[in-house]
Amino acid sequence: MVLSPRLKRIASLAVMALLAGAPCVAQAEALLVIEADTGKVLQADNATQPWYPASVTKLMTTYVTLQAVKEGRITLDTLLTVSPVAAAQAPSKMGFRSGTQVTVDNALKMMMVKSANDMAVVLAEGVGGSVDGFSEEMNKTAQRLGMTQTSYVNPNGLPAEGQITSARDLGILARAIIRDLPEYEYFVHIPAIRFGRRVTHNFNKLIGRFPGADGMKTGFICASGFNLVASATRNGKRLIAVVLGAPSSRARAVHAVQLLEKGFSNTTLTWLRPAMGTVENLAPIEAAPPNLRDEMCGPKRKRPATETEDETVASNAGTSSESTLSFFTTAMAAPGGLKPSEMLAAAPAPAEPVIVYTGPKKSGTDLIAAVAVETAKQTPKPRMKRTRTAAKPAATDDASSGAAPEASAAKPKTAKRKTIVVDTQAAAPKTAQKKPAAAKPAAAAEHKPARPKTAAKPKPKAGTSSEAKPSSGGAAAPNG
Repeated sequence: MVLSPRLKRIASLAVMALLAGAPCVAQAEALLVIEADTGKVLQADNATQPWYPASVTKLMTTYVTLQAVKEGRITLDTLLTVSPVAAAQAPSKMGFRSGTQVTVDNALKMMMVKSANDMAVVLAEGVGGSVDGFSEEMNKTAQRLGMTQTSYVNPNGLPAEGQITSARDLGILARAIIRDLPEYEYFVHIPAIRFGRRVTHNFNKLIGRFPGADGMKTGFICASGFNLVASATRNGKRLIAVVLGAPSSRARAVHAVQLLEKGFSNTTLTWLRPAMGTVENLAPIEAAPPNLRDEMCGPKRKRPATETEDETVASNAGTSSESTLSFFTTAMAAPGGLKPSEMLAAAPAPAEPVIVYTGPKKSGTDLIAAVAVETAKQTPKPRMKRTRTAAKPAATDDASSGAAPEASAAKPKTAKRKTIVVDTQAAAPKTAQKKPAAAKPAAAAEHKPARPKTAAKPKPKAGTSSEAKPSSGGAAAPNG
């Protein structure tokens, strides 16, 4: 049936009214999904609302760094040094001491997978000379790409006055990475890294779980909420989804899956939505970025949100939004019949973590040796604690018996034997003196004049038995 333009307009308004009246994931978030090759906008909600970028800032840090590699200013094997400024950055970070050296290649991997703030500063100082110099380069790149709502103050996205972006601008940046740096795109979809014993999985939950997922980066600070720029390819079609301000790490991943599924589905209702043009044509708005600190880290939450949390999706951002979007997709079910929340709860596809390390580039046996050394450093040694605990009673016994510290530490058991020997020696005279005293009472009586103080006490019979004990102790003292 062919609908007249008037009926199409009425149907379009009806759909828009339905979306406006139903609970929607975009209520307190900024959402965007675009085609990677053309930039065509498939959905945009609050896409030009200024927002705090958090760690998705590291996408621009990666872009500027890899452009420097491509231009020959540095190489992936260039050694960079951790400065005191880098070492002092807040977590998440690798935690290397000042003076540690790391290659550009390893710093990029650590930054993009672990979201290491210290590695972002290492790259900034290595490429731009300083954080300020690199930030200036970031801003020039943003202007060149047409990111008119973005300004950078640091390379890692930690809270800073003036660090702002939008879903629109992040979509433009994601397209630039895919278009300009195809040979280095590997850095945006590494599933996990291994440093010694420590294995860190990518915070982007779509990687290894959502069919076709191939990047890019997550971010979180209290003021921004949970952010995600995600890309996926299916049947030769690549899409980019941006989610800003989600209430949890799981929610941002679910919302990204919903956006991508909607974009990949061949719905017959696309003609109901008005054409929105390309991402560059979205009109920026003048507004202050929302501050979500109270919602994310305030007293209303059972615990403050963190980048590494693994919460279930809040009821007000899960089921109701899925039912709304199911109008456009087949019950919002992912390939294989799994819902987004079920898909993301599953374990990721098996993937060997990429080995990262400090120092110059290594390969072969040198790399194996370096991993072994770092693994040994990180291996706990519980026996040390038990040894110290066992030594404490021996030291106390020795101290009370007057033994020297060296002797007590070296031979705690010998010190105990000495104490027993002394007690035995003190007991021996008692036994020896009791027998003669019983056998020769006269001998005991002869000692009474030699103890005038003792003899002065009344009750001679009791005094006789009590004198036998002091006389034994007196005999033990010289012998000891």
